[in-house]
Amino acid sequence: MEYYAGLDVSLRSCAVCIIDNKGKVVLERELACEVSDISDWLRKFAYSVERVGFEAGTMSQLLFFGLQGEGLAVVCMEARQVNAALSAMRNKTDKNDARRIAQILPTEGFSPVHMKSREAHGLRARLSSRKALLNKTIELSNEVRGLLKIFGLRLPKTVGHGSFDDIVRPMIQMNDVLIHA
Repeated sequence: MEYYAGLDVSLRSCAVCIIDNKGKVVLERELACEVSDISDWLRKFAYSVERVGFEAGTMSQLLFFGLQGEGLAVVCMEARQVNAALSAMRNKTDKNDARRIAQILPTEGFSPVHMKSREAHGLRARLSSRKALLNKTIELSNEVRGLLKIFGLRLPKTVGHGSFDDIVRPMIQMNDVLIHA
């Protein structure tokens, strides 16, 4: 007999439901949303789980690669398709959502989501961090330019990020009010 595990994932907790290939609920549990907790609990189950599925969301990356690394067959399902299946249910609870996700798994009535590699996510994090830092640098230099204008001090338009401090600091030190700001 084949078994399938559906996970309804939130930031701190995860509802887990294991069903057999006939759709009968075998086990249900609420766990911490930690890869080790989920994989340990699934391993305690007497039979091996054919597939573990969950809806795409903020924890998908962590769970997908973490559970896959634990040797489990994992599938991340397209959120809109899962929502369509879940919207037909009357009682929308985490437990019921996990049950419905588990029931979708054997039918393969879902589109698996392509999971980007950890390297791709790392590159994206570095690029977005760099962009945020550059935006803050521009924002701060514009703020300083505005403060200097109030006191009649104007900077050339072509002051770069590297020379900004070298040009602005002496201007501030020569002004009695700005030196204390």
